[in-house]
Amino acid sequence: MRVLFTCGLGYLPQRAGGAQSSTDQLANALKRSGHEPAVLTALEPGGRLVWQSKLQRKLTGRTFSCDRVLGYPVFRAWSPTDTAEVVHRFRPDVAVVQNGSMVPIAESLQKEGVPVVLYFRNVEFSEMGGKLEAICPAACISNSYFTAQRYTDAYGIESTVIPPLVEPAKYRTNSTRENVTLINPSPLKGGNLAIDIAALCPDIPFVFVQSWKLHDETHAALVRKIAQIPNITLQPRTDDMKSIYGRARILLAPSQWEEAWGRVASEAHCSGIPVLGSNRGGLPEAIGPGGVIVPHDASAQDWAEALRQMWDDKDIYDSLSFAARDFAGRPEIVPESQFKTFLKVVTNAVA
Repeated sequence: MRVLFTCGLGYLPQRAGGAQSSTDQLANALKRSGHEPAVLTALEPGGRLVWQSKLQRKLTGRTFSCDRVLGYPVFRAWSPTDTAEVVHRFRPDVAVVQNGSMVPIAESLQKEGVPVVLYFRNVEFSEMGGKLEAICPAACISNSYFTAQRYTDAYGIESTVIPPLVEPAKYRTNSTRENVTLINPSPLKGGNLAIDIAALCPDIPFVFVQSWKLHDETHAALVRKIAQIPNITLQPRTDDMKSIYGRARILLAPSQWEEAWGRVASEAHCSGIPVLGSNRGGLPEAIGPGGVIVPHDASAQDWAEALRQMWDDKDIYDSLSFAARDFAGRPEIVPESQFKTFLKVVTNAVA
């Protein structure tokens, strides 16, 4: 079976995020099962990949380029909403349409006769690119019960819940448990709040790991603020997440954004690392008993007190760590079970 994923907001290695990581791991799971995955995505400006894409498109006369840097075809175009060329080249049996311009991409695929499965990975309805009611999907998937309920409430859509696929082997490690780690210090993810929390806990080392590409001004402001707090270390994005979780004692996730899930919580749990996170969206669903939930609009002082209790009280920490590791093994988050459900959905869509 040929499965085409779409990612209208950009894809690896140009853009990193939960949706991109989950798509990559689903694509690799399909490969291992004898299926053929591919990804259609937006080409983002900057970097070596853009020049390679420009040269390839000039030589072939196509509107898209194709690379296999990830081990499967990734089709990149400035505007991925016209899918005709990719459909004619890849000949997908089914398409899984995800974040970014979902409506025009799905409409184009359906025009080419490709069955469409909508995979809801956020609740940013403004990014749909059109009216969702115009699409007649073969099936729908949501990455959390929170996300599923939001689409039911807004559109009357029912969907199968499949949390983001997290391969434990990519993240599980024996952590030295020496710092508080924040993945993606974007203001939307609570980066500014995290800086204030760190300032209130000067004896605790914090590591901020960059993820989303921020606007130059936003990034510069973040760097200036972090430079004033000596116990914060800012690290660049990395594909080796074991090196990050290998030193984490607590994962900090003070997101101010309405999270659909919270993939980093699932990643941290693989190593028994508890999470201190906000109550936004589906993040509490991802954290479960493996951490502590704080209201997203609580003061930095309240957050610091919750963090201090987790950091200083060995009994509390050990209990949360055990719960995190146990929660990581629940059936609905086991990759084999998730992939089996996913495969059933797309197979039925083809049928």
